[in-house]
Amino acid sequence: MSQDEEQRELAAEGELDLDRSARSYLPGLIPASYGGVTVRQLLDHTHGIPAPDFPGTTVEEWYAGRFQVHDPEDMVRSAVSKEPEFAPGERQHYLNIGYTIAGLLIERVTGDTYEGQVARRVLEPLGLCDTYFPGTSPRITGPHNHGYQRMRLDDGTTGLRDVTVWGATDGWAAGDIVSTTADLERFTQALFAGRVVRGPLLEEMFTLPEVTDFRTGEPAAYSAGLSMKVLGGREVWGKTGGRWGYNAAIASTRDGSRTLVYSVNSTDAKGQDMNKVAQNIMVAAYGMP
Repeated sequence: MSQDEEQRELAAEGELDLDRSARSYLPGLIPASYGGVTVRQLLDHTHGIPAPDFPGTTVEEWYAGRFQVHDPEDMVRSAVSKEPEFAPGERQHYLNIGYTIAGLLIERVTGDTYEGQVARRVLEPLGLCDTYFPGTSPRITGPHNHGYQRMRLDDGTTGLRDVTVWGATDGWAAGDIVSTTADLERFTQALFAGRVVRGPLLEEMFTLPEVTDFRTGEPAAYSAGLSMKVLGGREVWGKTGGRWGYNAAIASTRDGSRTLVYSVNSTDAKGQDMNKVAQNIMVAAYGMP
């Protein structure tokens, strides 16, 4: 949830142009076939770049490869070797690959690691002392709840398996931060109050692109860094995230008067439907869709 804010700080400082092509920053990685994709389109998921290939197609196969370390440049090469899903700026499809490219772009522009820049610009100023990057370690440090995933077990039956120890390099720059609900609440309050990014760049986070969803045909629900749902007759902005065995989210009304942070166990964190417990928490906080 901090990667987009890092991009916007760089834009505010004039080091990065959101309307410039991603290829102009990463010419050796982004091919000419994706030369029209802008930095802004990476952030609001209107870039049209498909997801990279990962080994395995089932949760059991992914679990078997849970310690595999994924290289972000290799993930990008896999994605851009394919045909675009749509022309840049024409539709919206939420995929992690846009954030992966944006993380590499941050490193190219700053000459620093993505992790170092997020720590210096977001984690340290906000005092998020219990938030960190696990890197290649598959383990969570400090007190934490265990995650459980429903899958086929060794004896052939289907049941719950402890999936707490699982590498997160496949989500680099898109979902590889470990945090606490207290830190997420502090971050949410700071973001909505304009203490992370400010002015027009903050307003852009609350502006949806005027396109339709690639899969459903419904109006776009993602801005550059957030998503929006109408709950209880009000706009609620935030971001959800899921790993095997875990679901988490931050949310707030635009004025910051009602914030919500949750972290729940999910035995089907990658399922098509929203976790029922998480859904009930969201409805209790803000009302029905």
